[in-house]
Amino acid sequence: MTTYILLLNWTDQGIKTVRESPKRLDVARKALADMGGSFKEFYMTMGEYDMVAVCEAPDDAVAARFALQIGAAGNIRSRTLKAFPENAYRAVVGSLG
Repeated sequence: MTTYILLLNWTDQGIKTVRESPKRLDVARKALADMGGSFKEFYMTMGEYDMVAVCEAPDDAVAARFALQIGAAGNIRSRTLKAFPENAYRAVVGSLG
């Protein structure tokens, strides 16, 4: 599984219905699970982003499909970062020669 960091902001529509946000998170969790992925961690944050999620997906195509699906609902905008765990980071840096 590949790890992805999702940086999320509510849209105007999403903040107007923020009380429904926990239910939308539950729907998103199920949608990602149905695609073979999972949420590892979720945070509401203060600062540039309203929420941060750490997710796993089988591949980039699944991660992209998930991001498009949750964005299409119109309640959030997302930035998705592909994350490399420490062992992969060490391998990449170690391969520099």
